[in-house]
Amino acid sequence: MKRSILLYSVGMAALLLLLRAIDYKYVLLDISTELYVTVIALFFTLLGLWIGRKITSNRFIKDLNLAPAIARPATSDFGISPRETQVLRLIAAGHSNQEIADTLFLSLNTIKKHTSTLFRKLEAERRTQAIEKARRIGLID
Repeated sequence: MKRSILLYSVGMAALLLLLRAIDYKYVLLDISTELYVTVIALFFTLLGLWIGRKITSNRFIKDLNLAPAIARPATSDFGISPRETQVLRLIAAGHSNQEIADTLFLSLNTIKKHTSTLFRKLEAERRTQAIEKARRIGLID
Protein backbone atom coordinates (compact mmCIF):
# COMPACT_ATOMS: atom_id res chain seq x y z
CA MET A 1 0.00 0.00 0.00
CA LYS A 2 2.88 2.38 0.82
CA ARG A 3 4.39 1.61 -2.56
CA SER A 4 1.13 2.58 -4.30
CA ILE A 5 0.99 5.84 -2.38
CA LEU A 6 4.60 6.57 -3.27
CA LEU A 7 3.97 5.84 -6.96
CA TYR A 8 0.87 8.01 -6.85
CA SER A 9 2.88 10.90 -5.35
CA VAL A 10 5.69 10.53 -7.86
CA GLY A 11 3.13 10.44 -10.66
CA MET A 12 1.52 13.64 -9.45
CA ALA A 13 4.92 15.36 -9.18
CA ALA A 14 5.93 14.21 -12.66
CA LEU A 15 2.65 15.43 -14.11
CA LEU A 16 3.09 18.80 -12.42
CA LEU A 17 6.61 19.13 -13.80
CA LEU A 18 5.39 18.12 -17.26
CA LEU A 19 2.63 20.70 -17.18
CA ARG A 20 5.08 23.38 -16.02
CA ALA A 21 7.44 22.49 -18.86
CA ILE A 22 4.60 22.65 -21.36
CA ASP A 23 3.46 25.96 -19.90
CA TYR A 24 6.92 27.48 -20.40
CA LYS A 25 7.45 25.92 -23.81
CA TYR A 26 4.13 26.93 -25.28
CA VAL A 27 2.13 29.99 -24.58
CA LEU A 28 -1.01 29.28 -22.60
CA LEU A 29 -3.08 30.74 -25.41
CA ASP A 30 -1.73 28.23 -27.96
CA ILE A 31 -3.06 25.20 -26.06
CA SER A 32 -6.55 25.51 -24.63
CA THR A 33 -7.33 24.93 -20.96
CA GLU A 34 -9.67 22.09 -21.91
CA LEU A 35 -6.70 20.08 -23.16
CA TYR A 36 -4.86 20.54 -19.86
CA VAL A 37 -7.93 19.49 -17.91
CA THR A 38 -8.49 16.48 -20.19
CA VAL A 39 -4.90 15.27 -19.80
CA ILE A 40 -5.02 15.63 -16.01
CA ALA A 41 -8.43 13.94 -15.77
CA LEU A 42 -7.32 11.05 -17.97
CA PHE A 43 -4.12 10.55 -16.00
CA PHE A 44 -5.83 10.45 -12.62
CA THR A 45 -8.66 8.26 -13.92
CA LEU A 46 -6.19 5.68 -15.15
CA LEU A 47 -4.16 5.96 -11.97
CA GLY A 48 -7.28 5.48 -9.85
CA LEU A 49 -8.31 2.42 -11.85
CA TRP A 50 -4.84 0.93 -11.45
CA ILE A 51 -4.78 1.51 -7.68
CA GLY A 52 -8.34 0.19 -7.30
CA ARG A 53 -7.42 -2.95 -9.17
CA LYS A 54 -4.37 -3.45 -6.95
CA ILE A 55 -6.40 -3.03 -3.79
CA THR A 56 -9.22 -5.33 -4.86
CA SER A 57 -7.04 -8.05 -6.35
CA ASN A 58 -7.76 -11.71 -5.66
CA ARG A 59 -4.72 -11.85 -3.41
CA PHE A 60 -6.39 -9.38 -1.05
CA ILE A 61 -9.56 -11.51 -0.93
CA LYS A 62 -7.53 -14.71 -0.40
CA ASP A 63 -5.76 -13.09 2.56
CA LEU A 64 -9.12 -12.88 4.30
CA ASN A 65 -9.44 -16.69 4.17
CA LEU A 66 -12.97 -16.61 2.76
CA ALA A 67 -12.72 -19.54 0.38
CA PRO A 68 -16.16 -21.12 0.00
CA ALA A 69 -16.70 -24.46 1.68
CA ILE A 70 -18.02 -26.37 -1.33
CA ALA A 71 -16.98 -29.86 -0.24
CA ARG A 72 -18.55 -29.71 3.20
CA PRO A 73 -21.62 -31.95 3.30
CA ALA A 74 -23.16 -30.04 6.21
CA THR A 75 -23.78 -26.94 4.08
CA SER A 76 -25.75 -28.91 1.51
CA ASP A 77 -27.79 -30.57 4.26
CA PHE A 78 -29.05 -27.16 5.31
CA GLY A 79 -29.12 -25.68 1.80
CA ILE A 80 -26.54 -23.02 2.69
CA SER A 81 -24.76 -21.58 -0.34
CA PRO A 82 -21.00 -20.91 -0.45
CA ARG A 83 -21.64 -17.14 -0.29
CA GLU A 84 -23.85 -17.60 2.77
CA THR A 85 -21.05 -19.64 4.32
CA GLN A 86 -18.68 -16.70 3.74
CA VAL A 87 -21.19 -14.36 5.38
CA LEU A 88 -21.56 -16.77 8.30
CA ARG A 89 -17.79 -16.89 8.81
CA LEU A 90 -17.60 -13.10 8.87
CA ILE A 91 -20.51 -12.94 11.31
CA ALA A 92 -18.67 -15.41 13.53
CA ALA A 93 -15.56 -13.21 13.30
CA GLY A 94 -17.61 -10.38 14.81
CA HIS A 95 -18.05 -8.16 11.75
CA SER A 96 -21.05 -5.86 11.32
CA ASN A 97 -23.28 -6.06 8.26
CA GLN A 98 -21.59 -2.99 6.75
CA GLU A 99 -18.13 -4.47 7.29
CA ILE A 100 -19.23 -7.73 5.67
CA ALA A 101 -20.66 -5.80 2.72
CA ASP A 102 -17.41 -3.88 2.29
CA THR A 103 -15.30 -7.04 2.57
CA LEU A 104 -17.31 -9.05 0.04
CA PHE A 105 -18.01 -6.05 -2.22
CA LEU A 106 -21.77 -6.49 -1.91
CA SER A 107 -24.55 -4.10 -0.98
CA LEU A 108 -25.79 -3.81 2.58
CA ASN A 109 -29.24 -5.07 1.53
CA THR A 110 -27.69 -8.21 0.01
CA ILE A 111 -25.90 -8.95 3.27
CA LYS A 112 -29.12 -8.42 5.23
CA LYS A 113 -30.87 -10.86 2.88
CA HIS A 114 -28.11 -13.46 3.30
CA THR A 115 -28.23 -13.00 7.08
CA SER A 116 -31.99 -13.45 7.31
CA THR A 117 -31.79 -16.50 5.02
CA LEU A 118 -29.07 -17.96 7.24
CA PHE A 119 -31.18 -17.39 10.35
CA ARG A 120 -34.12 -19.13 8.69
CA LYS A 121 -32.03 -22.09 7.51
CA LEU A 122 -30.30 -22.49 10.86
CA GLU A 123 -33.53 -21.88 12.77
CA ALA A 124 -31.94 -19.06 14.76
CA GLU A 125 -33.29 -15.69 15.87
CA ARG A 126 -30.00 -13.93 16.65
CA ARG A 127 -26.43 -13.92 15.41
CA THR A 128 -25.16 -15.68 18.53
CA GLN A 129 -27.65 -18.52 18.07
CA ALA A 130 -26.69 -18.89 14.41
CA ILE A 131 -22.97 -18.97 15.24
CA GLU A 132 -23.45 -21.46 18.05
CA LYS A 133 -25.53 -23.80 15.89
CA ALA A 134 -23.14 -23.49 12.93
CA ARG A 135 -20.21 -24.43 15.17
CA ARG A 136 -22.12 -27.31 16.69
CA ILE A 137 -22.95 -28.83 13.29
CA GLY A 138 -19.48 -28.14 11.86
CA LEU A 139 -20.24 -25.39 9.34
CA ILE A 140 -17.58 -23.11 10.82
CA ASP A 141 -14.63 -23.60 13.13
